[in-house]
Amino acid sequence: MSPPSLAQAGPPDTRIDPTSFDRLARIIRDESGIVLNDSKRNLVVSRLSKRLRDLGIRDFGGYCRLLDGDQGSSEKRHLVSLLTTNVTRFFREGHHFEALRSTVFPPLVTAARDGRRIRIWSAGCSSGQEPVSIAITLLEGMPDAGRHDIRILATDIDPRMIEAGRTGIYARLEDSDVPAEIRRKYFSAVSREPDTWRTVPEVHGLITFAELNLMKEWPMRGKFDIIFCRNTVIYFDGDTQADLWKRFAEKMEPGSHLFVGHSERVSGPAEEMFTACGVTQYRRR
Repeated sequence: MSPPSLAQAGPPDTRIDPTSFDRLARIIRDESGIVLNDSKRNLVVSRLSKRLRDLGIRDFGGYCRLLDGDQGSSEKRHLVSLLTTNVTRFFREGHHFEALRSTVFPPLVTAARDGRRIRIWSAGCSSGQEPVSIAITLLEGMPDAGRHDIRILATDIDPRMIEAGRTGIYARLEDSDVPAEIRRKYFSAVSREPDTWRTVPEVHGLITFAELNLMKEWPMRGKFDIIFCRNTVIYFDGDTQADLWKRFAEKMEPGSHLFVGHSERVSGPAEEMFTACGVTQYRRR
């Protein structure tokens, strides 16, 4: 049954009762691995109140009933999208890109020129600034990268972020994040849209954007030479983090590199599968 119209429902009740909050917390954890504790109640209310208005639902109890009903599967995607934090910028945590430039990419470039397949994964890519930064760093040392078997997979749980990444369009490129020389080489101004830029084909052609839930099955068959998963697992509990690190390790070539967020550390069984080799950087044993 469709939700009631706005006229029928009246303004939504912006309070959230404990039962509804607990139900939403269980759903978001099952769907995405994200843990919502009591301190997140106000965040849940602020991010979901407009959704309740759009659906014509009176309160959070009604929203939970929608999630449990026939429309629940598609609505859960909206729920995850609304509660996912998307904070990113170009060349964030610059030491990682310096490591790519100076130590990680050179042997991979040689291998690619010899005909080897090279795969890089940006897991939790948000709107694409991270994979674009990886592609630019690669092109700086290998301008003809697009003519070799090198590809960057960029995935995120939020379909809105994936669509944004696919456009390759970004506004307000600050010099502190994207130096003028890099902007001139790898972005073109979008006509009639002030201070808006699009990645050039050499960059965009290296990246494939795809929606992916890290908690679900991963369809990729091959292994990766580099994985970036930064500032994502901090939203998961300890057991989920440990399981995710192990799954990453199983998808990595020996000697490959894993880059994590500034407050993250590999834990659980995967500790025996990695060696720390830099600041929040690990090498697969």
